[in-house]
Amino acid sequence: MKTAKKIVFWTLVAFALIQFVPIDRTNQPIDHKVNFVEIKNTPPKIAGLLKSACYDCHSNETVYPKYAYIAPISWSVKSHVNDGRARLNFSIWGTYNKELKENMLDNAMEALRHKTMPMPGYIVYHKEANLTEAERTLLSKYFEQMLTSKTY
Repeated sequence: MKTAKKIVFWTLVAFALIQFVPIDRTNQPIDHKVNFVEIKNTPPKIAGLLKSACYDCHSNETVYPKYAYIAPISWSVKSHVNDGRARLNFSIWGTYNKELKENMLDNAMEALRHKTMPMPGYIVYHKEANLTEAERTLLSKYFEQMLTSKTY
């Protein structure tokens, strides 16, 4: 029994100490001249879907939930945000070259069709990001139209 108490004690100490490992949650300023929604004059319905389902990980407009302030969960959240921004960042859309934009739009359409985005784990805590089939189709068609008309 004494060993179990020591394990619990040191686990709690470790948990308390890791709370002091800093995570940078600051968002870069938004440059409206390169932000996807603004430069593409995105229709309000599409913009709303993007902001509710995509922008937390794929823009510089991340709204960190309360659980993102508790280590080690905060480390995982920050890692997902960093990875999402590296793959596609709507806030800097205007800085991407033609090939990157085409690739990102293709990947976004595939992720929507295969329901890999938004991530299932994200949807559990963010019900507003759980896109219906019609919403997935709407976003996918919007991206497809951009690709077809080469207006990306």
